[in-house]
Amino acid sequence: QALLEESGGGSVQSGGSLRLSCAASGYVNSRYCMGWFRQAPGKEREGIVTHIAFADYADSVKGRFTISQDNAKNTVYLDMNSMGPEDTAVYYCAADFTAFCVDYGLRPEYRYWGQGTQVTVSS
Repeated sequence: QALLEESGGGSVQSGGSLRLSCAASGYVNSRYCMGWFRQAPGKEREGIVTHIAFADYADSVKGRFTISQDNAKNTVYLDMNSMGPEDTAVYYCAADFTAFCVDYGLRPEYRYWGQGTQVTVSS
């Protein structure tokens, strides 16, 4: 079973930047893919970016957010720039077998989830 733990959330002013980290443990290895999702109050969980062979970004974050990974540390990062109040949400990382991720796309159907980290952007 994959275990995921997010960190790096916090408060930032509009136009600012944050970096989120997702440390994976357990059975996460090269056969897994990982993605970032977020859920704002009163809204459904939405996919931000998934990374299989390439990164697939939601239109709402394209050009502002970047996913990267450090395989040696089994950690995935989300660099968020030019943030606005609309980016306020709880951010989650998720993982699943790569073969399943191809079908999921940006849908929040991954089986393994972190506990989430709050990101608040003030105007």
